[in-house]
Amino acid sequence: MTNARGLRHDDNRSAASRICGTGGVGPRTGIRVGVVGCGYWGSKHVRVLSSLSEVREVIAVEPDPEAAKAVLVAFPAVRVFADLEAALPHVDALVIATPAQTHAKLALTAIRYGLHVLVEKPLATSLEASRLVVEEARRAGIVLMVGHTFQFNPAIREMRRRFDSGELGDIYYIHSARLNLGLYRPDVNVVWDLAPHDLSIMNFLLRSAPKAVTAWGASLAYPHVEDLAFIRVEYNDPKVTGFIHLSWLDPRKTRTVTLVGSRKMVVYDDLAEERVRIYDRGLETGGSGPTHERPISYRYGDVVSPYIQASEPLALQDRRFVECIRDGRNPESNGIDALAIIAILEAIDRSLHARRTIEVEYPLSLASWQPDMPGSIVQDAVL
Repeated sequence: MTNARGLRHDDNRSAASRICGTGGVGPRTGIRVGVVGCGYWGSKHVRVLSSLSEVREVIAVEPDPEAAKAVLVAFPAVRVFADLEAALPHVDALVIATPAQTHAKLALTAIRYGLHVLVEKPLATSLEASRLVVEEARRAGIVLMVGHTFQFNPAIREMRRRFDSGELGDIYYIHSARLNLGLYRPDVNVVWDLAPHDLSIMNFLLRSAPKAVTAWGASLAYPHVEDLAFIRVEYNDPKVTGFIHLSWLDPRKTRTVTLVGSRKMVVYDDLAEERVRIYDRGLETGGSGPTHERPISYRYGDVVSPYIQASEPLALQDRRFVECIRDGRNPESNGIDALAIIAILEAIDRSLHARRTIEVEYPLSLASWQPDMPGSIVQDAVL
């Protein structure tokens, strides 16, 4: 089977070798990466990719003349095209940073043209569309990566290292809060806009995915657009409950994840100078529970803020995307991970309307999920 460029849909390595030759990508050869959508987040991709020695050229695809002009002023070496069709022959890989409703269509266009693809979250706005993207990328031997950037965040990785080591003990629960005043999105509600971050963090930390969700939400400022949501996610292995609070209507910007264990507790605060704090605090449990004669005993120990490498998660993610193209490898935050997130989001939507707990229906066999250090919750899965 061939695609629009006359390329055969072979193995995962074949697409990389067409671009790089047998020697792979290097500073002398490199790849040409296009960025579709050069708004707030897309322009960050342009900046990061322009700094990578493995990238020979960065090409921006931006129909808005003002946004295109801003890109050229900041990055004079970048070529700008007004539409994707004109840019396709000039790129080997594509970063899609456009509104969520356009993700699937643009990703499929790139894949059918033989391009490797990094899609900002969410991969698509439906499970059906997401599955089509993943299946076509797999058949074409295309590197497909989804921008769940927190999987590359050094602070989140430090939390998982502490959890893996057993330092935290048994995990009682995880709580995340992602709040701010805006920004309202015209294409998705607050769940589809913000929850992918928290779900990917929880899945990453636990190397698992929830079996059920319970959600409550409200459309406060505009009808039919949920701008406030509270979500409970239930994991089975390990048996942990996660709680997510999302809002576009909060006076303070909040970005926190709290991991509460039987031995220690960890708080990640994305806005704090000390991103991670480890609390040696908890309960001294024993017997059948507290009584008047034997009240609860609390433990208060040190609070430690470990050194966290000051590396930009987006830069780590984009570099990994280029490395996976060079080496023909399946990336962390891959299509299978993204499918799991979309399945959970759809279950949350059903729970919001049904006002009850909903089992998550995954389009793959959970029995085949294996940890893929250092990033993915899955290595192989049956679609």
